[in-house]
Amino acid sequence: MIIINKSGYLKYKKLRFKCALGKSGIGIKKVEGDNITPEGTFKVLKIYYRKDRIKKISSTFKLIAIKKNMGWCNDSRSKKYNQLIKLPSKFTYERLHRKDNMYDVVLVLNFNMQPIKKKAGSAIFIHIAGKKFKYTEGCVALKKNHLIKLISVISNKTKIKILS
Repeated sequence: MIIINKSGYLKYKKLRFKCALGKSGIGIKKVEGDNITPEGTFKVLKIYYRKDRIKKISSTFKLIAIKKNMGWCNDSRSKKYNQLIKLPSKFTYERLHRKDNMYDVVLVLNFNMQPIKKKAGSAIFIHIAGKKFKYTEGCVALKKNHLIKLISVISNKTKIKILS
């Protein structure tokens, strides 16, 4: 089990990595845009990556290459809320193919997935941290090499526990 705690560390077996969390900390996520990293136990559903930027990556997961027209809908008015979408879209979204490297590798957690509740929060990812581990909008973010290492040792049975 991966443990992520409010002090900003991710632990898995002998690995311990510093991570960035949501600006409002870890807690009960109530609404889209509250900047809270949700507490609870989650699974990794899918892993997306930029094959033009990540040349060597191994995983037991089927890795999905990010294309320029891929986004993640964060607009609760859409039937595709909290799901992968094809761009362009008339609804608001997170673009997966970004100029910065934050989404070069993206692990999608099963937060607010079955069933999807409108306005309850979307796109809880584990992705690459920004400079100086700047806060996220609710995701967990790691250094690129740490995230690639983590992907190489986890499986679809690995649980992620986020503790407040």
